[in-house]
Amino acid sequence: MKKLINDPEAVVREALEGVAAAHAGRLAVHFDPNYITRADAPVSGKVAVLSGGGSGHEPLHGGFVGPGMLDAAVPGAVFTSPTPDQVLAATQAVDSGAGVLHIVKNYTGDVLNFETAAELAVAEGVDVAAVVIDDDVAVKDSTYTAGRRGVGATVLAEKICGAAAEAGRPLADVATLCRHVNGQARSMGMALTSCIVPHVGTPTFELGEDEMEIGIGIHGEPGRERVKLEPADAIVERLLGPILDDLPFRSGDRVLALVNGMGGTPLIELYIVYRRVAQLLGERSIAIERNLVGNYITSLEMAGCSITLLKLDDELTQLWDAPVNTPGLRWGA
Repeated sequence: MKKLINDPEAVVREALEGVAAAHAGRLAVHFDPNYITRADAPVSGKVAVLSGGGSGHEPLHGGFVGPGMLDAAVPGAVFTSPTPDQVLAATQAVDSGAGVLHIVKNYTGDVLNFETAAELAVAEGVDVAAVVIDDDVAVKDSTYTAGRRGVGATVLAEKICGAAAEAGRPLADVATLCRHVNGQARSMGMALTSCIVPHVGTPTFELGEDEMEIGIGIHGEPGRERVKLEPADAIVERLLGPILDDLPFRSGDRVLALVNGMGGTPLIELYIVYRRVAQLLGERSIAIERNLVGNYITSLEMAGCSITLLKLDDELTQLWDAPVNTPGLRWGA
């Protein structure tokens, strides 16, 4: 194992110390329990938007804390859900009295621990709404989930709901919007290599030099199939076909297209993937109105990518375009 770390057991804490040093005055990093908030939290009269999950998916979630997106992020150990006490502390820290939205990826540990934290917060007078993200079309159930996994749509929901909250919308409206984003988004990913969890020290799974995994999860969960390596265009077709068929997406639709790197794929390759996504959608008369290309929800150093499509309407487009100022996503601010 070759990694830029010190003690494998100290990876998350030392990374959070680095976040605190890099973004002092912009973010507030709290320890014992660990969570990250906007430096100005709680923002008076504003619904707070909070998300979290296992570390190792950076910039998700901590990199998306800031005006126009998340008020707080709660990092667990690598690929491990944050604990209820972490989520509760973060919820209380950002609540201004207008309520808190929990955006939860559909992994069993995350769902259970966020539910427990929400119950505790409500008992202490905090109004909490929770929305579970389950946009992955690859498999119905997986190693970590009952039902579909939550992946790329999480980033889109955090941005769009963050904009709505920033505009002063009430909690019920922001939660309804989050469910709408989840319902209109579909994703699928693939891996060329495994990743190595620091405290484990060995690859999560094995792939031959001429193999790839289609439909992989962000923790290395098995996908739909393991097949021989193919050119990029063929890989895109394997991913995009199930995405388009699932909603389904149709001629005349307007979409946001996210081509996401899994942590170990160079940007030049992601643009090759995006090129083919644009070609295939153009052939179906599906218009890409907005896009993101880069590393937004990763799996440590895994080589591979995921594709997410969100069906847009005027409201979603306006909220996507609204100013955002976070370490991982910034425009108009």
